[in-house]
Amino acid sequence: MWERTLQDLIRGLRANKADESKFIGKAIEEIRQEIKSDDMELKSGAVLKLTYLDMMGYDMSWASFHVVEVMSSPKLHLKSVGYLAAIQSFDQDTDVLMLTTNLLKKDLTSSPADIAVTLNGISHILTPDLARDLSPELIKMLTHSRPEIRKRAVLALFKLVKRYPEVSQQVISRLKDKLEDPDPGVIAATVNVLCELTLHNPKDYLTLAPPLFHLMTTSSNNWMLIKIIKLFGTLSPYEPRLVKKLQPPITELISTTPAISLLYECVHTCIIGGMLEGSSGDALARTCVSKLAAFIQDSDQNLKYIALLAMVKIVPSHPHLVAQYQDTILASVNDQDISIRMRALDLISAMVDETNLQNIVQQVLSHLVTDVSTSTAPTAAESLAQHTTPPTPQTAKPPLPSPSASPAYRLILSQRILQICCQNTYENVTNFEWYLSVLLDLAHIANVDVGAQIRDQMVDVVGRVKAVRRYAVQLMFTLLSDDMMLRNAQDEGSCSEVLWAAAFICGEYCSELADPQKLLPLILQPEISNLSHDIIAVYIQAAMKIFGFYAADTAQRWTDDDLHEVKATVQMIVERVSPFVSSTHIEVQERAANTLQLFNFILADLNAYRPRPNENPFDEPSPSFADSDITSEPRFPKSLFLIQPLFSPYELNPVAQHAQESVPIPEDLDLDAWIVPPPPDPSIENGEKKAKKKTKKGKDGVSSSDKKGKKRQKEENGDGYGYNENELLTQESEVETEEQRMERERRRSERLERQRDDPYYIMDKNPPKPVPVAHDDDVDLIPVVKLEGMPALSEPVDSRLPSLRSTPHQSSPFYIDRVGEMPTSAHKPYSDPLSRHATPTPESRPGSIISRTASPAPVRVSSGLVSSFPQYEVVDDNSQPATPTPEPVKVQSKKKKTSGTGTGKKKRTKVAPSS
Repeated sequence: MWERTLQDLIRGLRANKADESKFIGKAIEEIRQEIKSDDMELKSGAVLKLTYLDMMGYDMSWASFHVVEVMSSPKLHLKSVGYLAAIQSFDQDTDVLMLTTNLLKKDLTSSPADIAVTLNGISHILTPDLARDLSPELIKMLTHSRPEIRKRAVLALFKLVKRYPEVSQQVISRLKDKLEDPDPGVIAATVNVLCELTLHNPKDYLTLAPPLFHLMTTSSNNWMLIKIIKLFGTLSPYEPRLVKKLQPPITELISTTPAISLLYECVHTCIIGGMLEGSSGDALARTCVSKLAAFIQDSDQNLKYIALLAMVKIVPSHPHLVAQYQDTILASVNDQDISIRMRALDLISAMVDETNLQNIVQQVLSHLVTDVSTSTAPTAAESLAQHTTPPTPQTAKPPLPSPSASPAYRLILSQRILQICCQNTYENVTNFEWYLSVLLDLAHIANVDVGAQIRDQMVDVVGRVKAVRRYAVQLMFTLLSDDMMLRNAQDEGSCSEVLWAAAFICGEYCSELADPQKLLPLILQPEISNLSHDIIAVYIQAAMKIFGFYAADTAQRWTDDDLHEVKATVQMIVERVSPFVSSTHIEVQERAANTLQLFNFILADLNAYRPRPNENPFDEPSPSFADSDITSEPRFPKSLFLIQPLFSPYELNPVAQHAQESVPIPEDLDLDAWIVPPPPDPSIENGEKKAKKKTKKGKDGVSSSDKKGKKRQKEENGDGYGYNENELLTQESEVETEEQRMERERRRSERLERQRDDPYYIMDKNPPKPVPVAHDDDVDLIPVVKLEGMPALSEPVDSRLPSLRSTPHQSSPFYIDRVGEMPTSAHKPYSDPLSRHATPTPESRPGSIISRTASPAPVRVSSGLVSSFPQYEVVDDNSQPATPTPEPVKVQSKKKKTSGTGTGKKKRTKVAPSS
């Protein structure tokens, strides 16, 4: 009967490509019949065809037992087919492997050809049980007379130790002997096995260092030297004496060998083995860096890659040596190979320090700028020359695109610039004015989506470094004045988020500007409607801050001529904020609505304001801030101080990383309590009403009509809020129980405690003490306002920059707050935001979890931030008002004493704030 061979199967597959699955299915049916035959030649041919199909993805695990049968054949060519099939199809879970133990032992004691075939296949099918049972035979093979058997046995020992680690100590002693084998092939195989074994337990192989060192100094085989150098790189961290011993021969190899692969391996071993540390390693490090620098300049891309990779590992210990080749490394940033560019960026990030940060950042930025300049369209003359000049083989090739043209790579470059500058909280940045300029330049030229990261770093730097705030406001003013960023806000990669940072910084630190009102038309220009909702919300908030400072500053030097300018500014804000009240974004809508209501109030106050005539017609009008008595009406509209106190009392400072975790949980916090009680159940409420209708009198014999009359009377004699503090009636019963009385007393005490801190609700038991009135003879009671050193507008240094206040610029080194604020108390909750703690200093900074430092801003006469017009104060039991205050208007209602068990009503006073 004619049978198909493997060659016939392959030909049939090629001839039936259209219906391959049908042909293979038919072939497998034929193989199933052939593999059951008693003819070993036919059985091995079927196993060979199955092995081929298994490589194509078809399962042959059903034929595992037949594979073992072919492995046991006495004929070598059939046994080879069986071992090949076992290597291909057997795994650790194959059941028939337990039947092969005696077969493998028999083959290991057979002829050299059978032993070679068995050793080749045993490494792939070895299981923990087989490794335990076959370890004596495999170790015995190390002393075989034939070197090819010894070499195969050494290679099989790797899987033996891996599957059966208990035999490792016995194997190490045998491998030490094989390092002195007369056959170089056996020695090379032993070194290869040791390279793999030392990766798992290096300490176990330290005893092999002497013979390995002898081989390194005597062998001329570069490939074996590479393996030995790798071995010493693994062992030297666990044996310090090896470092000094290896330095001379490795230095000689680095200096003399022409083999690039061996040279790189020597450099890599010096790095990972700690041979470059200490004074003795400086000369070796200098040699390694010089060799690697030569690799970077080589035309071979592989050498460039491995040189950059090795230099990244040398930089932490010897940055000054790598810095000598900074220009060569930076040239690789623009290489056409993306892998080389990435390794160059890694090296640049690792070699940055305070001395070279600015140079490195400027050179990396130049790659982005160069791409922008070269991406422009050709001029008319260039286009004409291209059409008139016939193409040549040299000019016909299109120019290669710049590596920086890739958006993905531009994103990596931009992110790497931000990363190397902000690492360890800007530890390498010495000039933060320069860094803010870099951030602004990057926002213009990046052309990728890094705007959010630039925004966060701008705000973070200005918040941490107080000395840079003056320059930051100038820079952000110029950014807001530039229409290009606003026009391109909708474009992809426009980095429009920096406008968020610009508006926030100008609003928060507008006191640095001499004319902050000039910012308002820029921030509220109609074109901001094209921005995102988050940016618009910050713009509106910044406009409020800027106007609040401008209005307060104007009020302190008020003249009647300022009324028209202030009124025009308020009207402009109202007109430009009004369209955002109907915004679909809830935050923009809320801020616009709040702003509109506040400025409508200010506008109404300005319209109602009438200038006060001077008492002496011959005197010149003087500013109201100095002319008005503190107990009289001021000469300026009081609404000018409406907005500024909302933002200025606290200083914005960074918060510590773990500040939120340090905030104590309030003792009275009840997460299970209802904030808004749920509506009552209608069924229960109807049942109670029916039950009350059945009886008109309660247990005390009082009719329901009388109770309603008493309840109405008590409500009339209440505290004005419709709350009866003497009687707490439940829905179930109208008779007060002991528990209900205690609950009523508890709520009453809590309410009184809350009202004690209310500045517009003063208790009668602490009546306000009489306020002294300043007479002509009471000189000490006349308020004194210091007018010296009033701000004088300075001329701008640059016409493009806004004018600043005449405050001396600090030339001292920048101090950066890297720690941030922490809560001051872990137990006492905050009760009064104006009395928490003082303003933090660089030397001692108490913390607060709130975003603004909880400390009142001091009166700064030079900038005119705080008004001297009296504020309403809470009069405590043991405190006096710090300054004389005008007599508040009191609205009193006498409370009648109620009959019954309740106590008398307390007389309360409401303070009506004057407009």
